[in-house]
Amino acid sequence: MASAADRDPRHHTQKMRKALQEIKDHLREDIQKVDEPQLKAMFETSAEVIGGLVKAFSDYEQKNESAWR
Repeated sequence: MASAADRDPRHHTQKMRKALQEIKDHLREDIQKVDEPQLKAMFETSAEVIGGLVKAFSDYEQKNESAWR
């Protein structure tokens, strides 16, 4: 049977938000480590997309958007 923490949506959104933020940070760090312009662009674009997901999870937690109310 699931614990109270497992049933709390915020428990899951916080874990996912943290994992996504770590990936986003890693991508941004690696931009400085590679020389290929196309790879730099892909890392930057990926970081931006993941940043949008981080914001969506945060908005859900805070009920900032009408879709999450």
